Amino acid sequence: MDDDAKQVGRRVRCWRLRRNLDRKQFADMVGRSTSWLDKIEKGERGLARLPLLERVAGALSVDPTALTDGAIAERVSHCVDVHEVAAIRTALSRYPNLTGPSDRPVAVPILLKQAAYLDQAWLSSHFTVVARRLPQLMADAQVTALAVPARDQVAAYRLLVTTFRMASSMLLKFETNDLAWMAADRAMHSALAVSDTWSLARATRSVARAMTSAGQQASAIAVLVDMADRMRPELRTDSRDLLALYGMVHLAASITAADQEDGQLARDMHQEALAAAERMTSEHRTHATLFGMSNVLIHRVAVLLRRHEAGRALEFAATIDPSRIALLPPERQANFLLDLTDAHTRTGDYRAAVRRLGEAELVAPEEVRCRPLAHGLLRSLLNSTTGEPARLVRAMAGRAGVRA
Repeated sequence: MDDDAKQVGRRVRCWRLRRNLDRKQFADMVGRSTSWLDKIEKGERGLARLPLLERVAGALSVDPTALTDGAIAERVSHCVDVHEVAAIRTALSRYPNLTGPSDRPVAVPILLKQAAYLDQAWLSSHFTVVARRLPQLMADAQVTALAVPARDQVAAYRLLVTTFRMASSMLLKFETNDLAWMAADRAMHSALAVSDTWSLARATRSVARAMTSAGQQASAIAVLVDMADRMRPELRTDSRDLLALYGMVHLAASITAADQEDGQLARDMHQEALAAAERMTSEHRTHATLFGMSNVLIHRVAVLLRRHEAGRALEFAATIDPSRIALLPPERQANFLLDLTDAHTRTGDYRAAVRRLGEAELVAPEEVRCRPLAHGLLRSLLNSTTGEPARLVRAMAGRAGVRA
């Protein structure tokens, strides 16, 4: 059995599953039988002719090199692509409440399990898993929210907010900012439909991040402060569900204020978040947020970096117990390491910057190999390093498909 044919067949199967196509669907798309497809995917038959290779690649919405070139195939297999962004866009463009849903609702507990699975995939920086499954979850959540009885309405709308928020976060991470704003706005309107403070707090964070990405920091801060003011009286009666979100709202405000170069407001917002973290007990920690002292500390580093105080950011980072960072999920660890990479780069310590970026790639490969933010850091280091650090950066850049 030809090894190249086996590798191509494995890639065809992986992409077919990633596109949520069953065997017959895909075979029909390329004008072949399912038995032919079985032979291709098992490597018993090759895609030797270029027109057929291009037809198969076109049906999968990938470049032919994603099937034939090992290095390219490895890279693109771990990155969210334009096809998956388009699927999220399509899911956001559906409004089943206009004409009535055409699909059957799904039981809320089933959808909650699916959302929890995607939440864990996100925290593990497995973004292709999220991208593959999120559009269908968004569609199911919309239909279900319209169909549930009154007693289940808040739970259904919380789920809907969660799916729109995840879409917005995904799109912001990969710098599809206009579409991220749309997803965040859908989250906010879903929360307003049931006037649920928990949902509103989560949606507000997404809206503020989308505003910030569009350069509207003042509006972002205003909406975050308004949300915090709304939450404050409710903390006396519902602190278990709201305290962590209250803290996260203030962390978001501190980051946004730093982006606006308002140092005093950034400090004030961070102090509010710190006070909330000091009140935290085990009963306040849920899967819905990672708020806690460790997250507050790494946000302080991010705030200092955004205030162009890279040296102070590094000094503060050095005071954080590494065991705290190790307990955070990969997505949070990687973002902290990317901040440290940026800080070391700004202070001219390129060797340390390369080391931190390498650590980020080990913790969460997709964060470094796929994100535009990390690609910018790689380009900067490609142009700034020599010797062994340069060799390491070139290797990382090669895995990310980045050129100077």
